Amino acid sequence: MNIAAGLSADEELRQKAKVLRLLILDVDGVLTDGSLWIGLEGEIFKCFNARDGIGLKRVIARGIEVVLVTGRTSGVVNKRAKELGIEEVYQGVKDKGALAASLVAERGYSKSQVCAVGDDLPDLPMLAQAGIRVAVADAVKEVKEQADIILSKRGGKGAIRELCDWILEARQ
Repeated sequence: MNIAAGLSADEELRQKAKVLRLLILDVDGVLTDGSLWIGLEGEIFKCFNARDGIGLKRVIARGIEVVLVTGRTSGVVNKRAKELGIEEVYQGVKDKGALAASLVAERGYSKSQVCAVGDDLPDLPMLAQAGIRVAVADAVKEVKEQADIILSKRGGKGAIRELCDWILEARQ
């Protein structure tokens, strides 16, 4: 279901948002638009959306734990996470599903207390570990088909802010 198409009226998802404890996010294509800028010295640059950051700070302040999981490795991801108060970042992850299952089990959460956001095929196993499965607007077809929510905004272009605002509204 697309948020712009009446997600706020979906009572089952609103109830899940009320008990949400863990938000697991992919990075490239979710917190960024998926572009990689690579300099001559091999340095990698990524563009993050400031509004997404404000949304994440707001959900963290409401007691929702945020974890970043990415298949790539980049120092800038750690820097951005630190700025936002995100304490757990997993980079170079080959099996996002196994990691997500481990995170959920370690905390003693049920799937219904977990939300995962992805955009591409490596994210599918991670989404399977969540009670709320979310795709950004420009996610690949396979991810959208597995999603409970398809955001109206693209990765890196305010999608995570859109989700955070919906979560906070549902919890009021």
